[in-house]
Amino acid sequence: MIRTRFTRRLPAAAVAAGLALAVAACGGGSTDSAETATQAAAQLDPNADLTKQSLTVTVWDGYTPKELQDMVKRDLKIADLNVTLHETNEVAMTKLTAGGDSGIDVAFVSGQYAQALGEQGLLEPIHAELIPNLANLYPEATQLAYDKGNKISVPYTWGTTGICYRSDLVKKEPTSWNDILKPPAWAEKKVTMMTTERWLALPAAKSLGYSVNTDKDDEINKMKELLLEAKSHLLAYDDLTFGDRLIKGEAVMVEAWDGWCPTTDEKQNIKFTVPKEGSDLWVDTMVILKTSKNKEAAHAFINYILSPDVHRWAAENINYKVPNKAAMDKVQIAPGSLLGIKPAELLNGEAIIDIGQASTKYTRMAEEIKAE
Repeated sequence: MIRTRFTRRLPAAAVAAGLALAVAACGGGSTDSAETATQAAAQLDPNADLTKQSLTVTVWDGYTPKELQDMVKRDLKIADLNVTLHETNEVAMTKLTAGGDSGIDVAFVSGQYAQALGEQGLLEPIHAELIPNLANLYPEATQLAYDKGNKISVPYTWGTTGICYRSDLVKKEPTSWNDILKPPAWAEKKVTMMTTERWLALPAAKSLGYSVNTDKDDEINKMKELLLEAKSHLLAYDDLTFGDRLIKGEAVMVEAWDGWCPTTDEKQNIKFTVPKEGSDLWVDTMVILKTSKNKEAAHAFINYILSPDVHRWAAENINYKVPNKAAMDKVQIAPGSLLGIKPAELLNGEAIIDIGQASTKYTRMAEEIKAE
């Protein structure tokens, strides 16, 4: 299995700090109403000649097949497909909110960022009649908090966050976020946490019984106090190499996204658990920009991605579950694999949503924690 190391959530703090302001500055109002969306749908031609349309897609490196350009041109017969890369959600948002026409037709962004773009009127409504493969999605994938009914986005991958650990090196298997925040003596300086704002805050929020989307100053301050206390016990803040640290035995417990916990390494006794206090539900999505001049081709592209034999690639190559039942039914899932987590289990996690201006509170908290 290919374990691509793409930086889908590596922080860009300076950009993130101004994200809410940037989106607000270039938006044009709220997400289109259902009536407006219906009117817009009538303006799209389901029989459009795709050979006269070209697409530009922005996506994380390694998140789609390397052959995607050739596959799409061959199977959809569009004139051309240009794939550009972004390292982070924040970099993608900079592209999409710079004002005017970005030249991008389809963007892959995480759910809360799709929500922010939609709230500012920057996204084309999803025209379901042009994406028949939406029927392949699990019913749960239509009930995501940031976009119920998939009105402005289509989910591509989803998962949760927990504790990834070496079962042969821990004296007691972790069950709580406090095992990371307040590690026992035998795990001192052998624990890592993430540095991206919302995921840095996640263990503290859940440990204290707060929402992952809290914007209350008193709760954020208590989270900061707990995270500052935890800092002295950590080996490192690590969003990228925590799996390698586990394999080497340098770390014994790490905060991790499920797909990045290397449980597939047969030489190591690596396991993953969702702490008893609960966790999140993260989703990466595909959205169509309102400025796109190739909207029929953009819908055809998303429909193509949702084809079982195309969408299964993500599960088989980057070890992330896809919210596509028809695709997952084609994936050979080994016993105990994290790919076997059921959609209903995922929905037990609290969806991370856009919290607007309050997001800067998390950025500031993260910067202060890392500076002290």
